[in-house]
Amino acid sequence: MNNRYNRHNRRKYSLKVHIVLVTKYHKQLPKGSIADDVKQKILHIANTRGYEIIAIETDKDYIYFLSSYDTTDRVCDIVKIVKQETTYYLWQKYSSVLSKQYWKENTFWSDGYFACSIGEVSSATIQKYIESQG
Repeated sequence: MNNRYNRHNRRKYSLKVHIVLVTKYHKQLPKGSIADDVKQKILHIANTRGYEIIAIETDKDYIYFLSSYDTTDRVCDIVKIVKQETTYYLWQKYSSVLSKQYWKENTFWSDGYFACSIGEVSSATIQKYIESQG
């Protein structure tokens, strides 16, 4: 039970978020090197920033990942960093390929994203626990 939670200073927590990013104009992620490089770069970003990637996969024009993060981090900042650093990295490595799809815009991701927090128990269980207090 103690391994389910992270501890830091006086904090005990378990924060996980499911994030989905979509490519700009829904351009298909080429199978192989670019898709693999996106995943590797996100793993590297997470490792250097103190996040943990629990699962990651690409599908056509989407990338899905499940991340564990600290209480001092914000999901919007995680998304921003991932988008910025992967875009820069991919344009450095694949500019000839990407310029054909994105007309030298130096973009890769659409403006939005999907994020959903996940927990170890259902919201109904938490509601029942809270209602039983006092």
